[in-house]
Amino acid sequence: MIICLAYILGLLLSIFPWGGFLILGFGVLAAISFPRVFLAARRFFPYQIKSITQAITQGQKGVLTLPPPRVWLIAGLVGLIASFYCQFRTPQPGSQDISSFISNENNTNQAQLVVIRGEVVNTPRLTRSQRGQFWFQAKQLDEVKNDRGPAGLPKVVTGKLYVTVPILQATGLYPGQQITVSGMLYKPKPADNPGGFDFQKYLRQEGSFAGLIGKQVNLIDEDIPWGWWQLRQKIVRSQVRFLGVPEGPLVSAMVLGNKAVDLPYNIRDLFVNVGLAHALAASGFQTSLILAVVLQLTKSANKKVQVFCGALGLIIFLGLAGLQPSILRAVIMGFAALIGLALDRKVQQLGSLLLAATLLLLFNPAWIWDLGFQLSFLATLGLMVTSTPITQRLDWLPPLFATLISVPLAATIWTLPLLLHIFSTVAIYSVPLNIIATPLISVLSIGGMISGLVSLPLSDLGGYVASLLYYPAHILIKMAEFFDNLPGNSLNIGSIS
Repeated sequence: MIICLAYILGLLLSIFPWGGFLILGFGVLAAISFPRVFLAARRFFPYQIKSITQAITQGQKGVLTLPPPRVWLIAGLVGLIASFYCQFRTPQPGSQDISSFISNENNTNQAQLVVIRGEVVNTPRLTRSQRGQFWFQAKQLDEVKNDRGPAGLPKVVTGKLYVTVPILQATGLYPGQQITVSGMLYKPKPADNPGGFDFQKYLRQEGSFAGLIGKQVNLIDEDIPWGWWQLRQKIVRSQVRFLGVPEGPLVSAMVLGNKAVDLPYNIRDLFVNVGLAHALAASGFQTSLILAVVLQLTKSANKKVQVFCGALGLIIFLGLAGLQPSILRAVIMGFAALIGLALDRKVQQLGSLLLAATLLLLFNPAWIWDLGFQLSFLATLGLMVTSTPITQRLDWLPPLFATLISVPLAATIWTLPLLLHIFSTVAIYSVPLNIIATPLISVLSIGGMISGLVSLPLSDLGGYVASLLYYPAHILIKMAEFFDNLPGNSLNIGSIS
């Protein structure tokens, strides 16, 4: 655990020139001083150390020991390597990146009309300005026109483009399609005001350094390759057809995550304002539900069958929801639970959380700055270390009500500082609303997952199951609107460091 923490801290401190060396220095200092300090503490405070030992070992007799000095040294080295690894993996434009073909003059004063050939990366989404947006892998710059001269020769290019086109031009586009897009190429600009949205930083985190305001889209290959998006689209269409808008997209987002569903922005903003944004992010609740259902259905089978079915369910869920940080975190922890089941060992929750964070950040260190990644891990950490103590202090309430209060309160305590730093506002009624809305969220999540599974082979039957969720979804939306319209529903505290 110490080494995993050192790796995460090394990534966080990579923003400072000597951040990695601070971790290394702390590791050396801990290796030298911690054993001596601990021995002195055991000598002068034996009863306090014994109490701590019993608390950590859950009342069992044991001896509290510190990691040996070599572990602290290794942790310091890991933190140093992590800081360099983060800088090494930070996306940088290559020599043939499409952004290198944008002149500064064209980016500031004149329009640069281009025709770019490449591949659609994701299913188009609707922007706030009612345009279709998708990521585009550029392969060839076929034509460049400007006021200073004729079109140049085609150029082989690389890079990922942030493309927006009129909504009708985006209709019918699917991941993997080969297309050409004509439009204006530009470089993103940083935030105009401190604390404002930094579009340049956002694109850089996604590995993109240029955008394209598209006007016309032409298909090169009309063949549609198979992908998980087809199953995802079938589920969403079935639920939206029987539930309507916005109830249909809301249920789909609660099952697949808001990044996999084109949820209306007014509903998305409403849930963020009142503190229900977590309901739109598929993660731990869905994976826990999947494992619980699978293990219950296969309880009469041997453990190998249970583990196989559970792993298959997690993989299918990951494919449908997409490679989002919160989804990956939940799936990795789900696999840890399956491994514990196979080995007849109890899984340490904090250890599995740290392992999941380390594996994800090894895969993509840039996720350390992703807000969804940060909120997902902070909320999960809060549930692990704070939910139970709060429940114990509410023992004068029925267990169900104590749990309904402790879960949102624990998550809020751990995520509030980050939310204040990013949004500078506090949703005053967030905790009471979460307490009231939790039963509805549970019903919608469970019902939405059942509807989605049924709609894959039988679209109409899945849609009929989804139609039963109309009133819970409608009540949840109206409840959020009611709390959003209450006086003093949010408090603006200004910027904090």
